[in-house]
Order: sequence, then structure tokens, then C-alpha cells
Amino acid sequence: MSLEITDTKALETYLSDHVDGFAGLNSVTKFSDGQSNPTYKVTAKSGEYVLRAKPPGELLKSAHQVDREYRVMAALAGSDVPVPKMLHLADGDNPLGRMFFVMAFNAGRIFWDPALPELEKSERGKIYDSMNATLAALHSVNVADAGLSDFGRPGNYFARQTDRWIKQYKASRLEADANMDRLMDWLNDHMPDDDGAVALVHGDYRLDNMIFDARAPDCIAVLDWELSTLGHPLADLAYQCMQWRLPYRAGMRGLGGLDRTDLGVPEEVDYVARYCERRGIARIANWNFYLAFCFFRLAAILQGVVRRAHDGNASNPARAREMAKAIPLLAAMAGDMIKGQ
Repeated sequence: MSLEITDTKALETYLSDHVDGFAGLNSVTKFSDGQSNPTYKVTAKSGEYVLRAKPPGELLKSAHQVDREYRVMAALAGSDVPVPKMLHLADGDNPLGRMFFVMAFNAGRIFWDPALPELEKSERGKIYDSMNATLAALHSVNVADAGLSDFGRPGNYFARQTDRWIKQYKASRLEADANMDRLMDWLNDHMPDDDGAVALVHGDYRLDNMIFDARAPDCIAVLDWELSTLGHPLADLAYQCMQWRLPYRAGMRGLGGLDRTDLGVPEEVDYVARYCERRGIARIANWNFYLAFCFFRLAAILQGVVRRAHDGNASNPARAREMAKAIPLLAAMAGDMIKGQ
């Protein structure tokens, strides 16, 4: 099924009727990045917008919930967590025939390479510190005040998420992987007790899901909230810290193998310590579990992308095929991490 938007006349009429001030549609251009929900830049006489839609075709249960993305970003408006302005949520009765939302376009910088080669050494640490401060701000949001008390289920977040992603992975996999099977068993066997910590978590918190000011190291928007929920804040922290461990080479967008001191990028231990300081929490126990969980979860997410490509329903099929190569690497890295534990 096509991911392109062809009936722009009908879309223009719809947006004019539902988005305050919208007028004069000029173009709809699909962003090349992104694997889950196809996203488009909409240019009109009235300004620039972003349209984010569910993909066409049969979808896995609980996946591609653009309405959840819309809700959480709308709830965070005016908070210390920068998000784009939400403008409209469309149900399935629209020219696209699938749910989508429209938000304001935030002009700024997106950094795709964690080594930040386009910046001076003195600037790189400031970008990472801004990410750190934004993450601490997110996890400090009062979910009741934000109207998000029902945004996730109660109980052990890691047990719930492990169960969810095991089911998603098994529904998506195309062939068996012994390392993934061992990792799933290990996670269930080493599940930490629920410590009661609950926060709004992003679920895919990483450098290239953030927009930074064009001239300053300040984060001006956090994007891609599809996996957000109420959960354990350490899931977000460990997920981001995978970047220090993933290889820089092989298209994994990690910092592994790089001299972080020479780059001016903080080490993982310092980044974690600064986060704990900002949140006023103690040293983290069970850190390897949280990391192993995140490696598995990422592999399961990528497997879903690979499956959609296999079924002819991926947003970027060529990129999805590259992701297939990353899944066994993630499983093997997690296996090395938990060996002997």
C-alpha cells in the first residue's frame, strides 16, 4: 500500500475545515526518516505544519497509536518539557482513511550522528546536558496535574513491558534466534521487584527524536511519543544510555568505539550521575537488567519494522532491511552483558 498522499485537494478542504487558520495548501512532502508512523511536512500559505499518520494496512495490536502521541504532547503544553503545538486529531473518517494528527512545524536542528561532528568540541557536551535536563524534567512531570493519571496501567512496569514486547516480538519474527530466546528467559528470571517509581516515560528517548534551537544547545521539541506511557523512569534513562554501548560503525548510531573525552561528550557514568543529581535519587541498582531490557525491547521494535517490510507495509523498506541486520547484533550484545549473572 502506498504511503504517499495523493488526494491533496480533499486534504486541503479537510484541513481548512479542522485546523484553525489553515489556508492555501501548497505541498505535502513525506519525511524520509522514521519507520513507524509516516510523517509529512505540509506547506501552506498559512504556514508550515507536520502531519503524522498511522500506516495503512493491518497493524499489530497496541501499535501506531497516534492518538496517544497527540494526547501526551497536548498534555505537556506549557510544561518544562518542550513539545510542538498540537492542532488537530483526525479519526479514520478523513481523506487519508486512517487516523492522523497535525502539529506545528518547529524549525531547528536535528542531530543524526551522536558524535555531533557538525559541532565544535565545546558545544557537544552542552547538547548532551540539554538532553539530560529535558529527560529529568519529563520524569518530574506531575502526571495527575497533566491529566495523564490513566495513561498507563498500574503494577511492575518492567514485568508488564517485558511481557508486551515478548508477545510483539513473537508475533513479528520471521525466524528463530537463540540469543533472543535466551534473553527473553533471562529477563523473566531476573525481574527486579517493583520499587513503586512511576513517571511519564517517552519510550524512544534519543538524540534524533529531539529538535534543538538553531543557534543554542537548547532542546525546543521532543518528538515521536508513540511508545510513551506511565512507567519506570529508568527505562528511558537506560534506553538512551544504550547509545554509549552501541557501535558507532555498522549504522547503529552509537558511541561505542569512540574517544568520548576527545569528542567532548560525557561518559555514560557521568551522564547517569548528572541525571540522578537532577532528580535527587540515589545510585542505581540492577543497571545491567535495565540495559538488557532496553536492548531486547529495541530488537523487538526493529523486528516489527522488519515484519512490516516483509509484508509490504513499511514506511521505509530499504532502511527496514538494514535494521534486520541489527537485531542479532543487539541480542548478542545483551547476551554478553548478562553472561554469568
